Amino acid sequence: MKALDTTELKSLVEALVFVSDVPVKVDKLAEMLEVDRGDIRSVLDELEQDYRERGIHLARVAGGVQFRTDARFADAVRSLQKSRPFRFSRAALECLAIIAYRQPVTRGDVEYLRGVDSGGVLKTLLDKRLIRILGKKDVAGRPLIYGTSCEFLEIFGLHSLEDLPTLKEFSELDLDLAEEATAPPAEDSSGAADEPSIH
Repeated sequence: MKALDTTELKSLVEALVFVSDVPVKVDKLAEMLEVDRGDIRSVLDELEQDYRERGIHLARVAGGVQFRTDARFADAVRSLQKSRPFRFSRAALECLAIIAYRQPVTRGDVEYLRGVDSGGVLKTLLDKRLIRILGKKDVAGRPLIYGTSCEFLEIFGLHSLEDLPTLKEFSELDLDLAEEATAPPAEDSSGAADEPSIH
């Protein structure tokens, strides 16, 4: 590939990230374009700034970068899309949370924590590619070991597992929601209660 000036490199990286339906990793771009990873990071930083105030932005997810729509316009975008967003059952969310925070885990680990059979839920999560099989545990019976996938990071807008909320943050959220639920409703001048707001 011929040497590219910074403007050409930036435009080419923008085009490649735009057409990709999965997050593109810096190493992959550097290898494809035969340029230094530092140069790729520089143009990605510039693109991130360029798109900051627009309807789409450059998001760092699943260890790569991807163009995503601005969350402010989610309702309008959703009304245009034909495919339905992921809907998770409580059981699926429980299994996914256990796997995300405790991985690598076996089916037995998940079922011990949930207290119920989880085979069907694990199969659904595998079918939706939110979890993956990491291997087999070196114990009697050699049960499968599960972990989250890159698709999991994409769907939840995480760059890596380190971006998961901590258990402390969950506890604080639970406390905030509990306080809001028990607070008496405020009254306006007409005497009607305001709708409670959840932040």
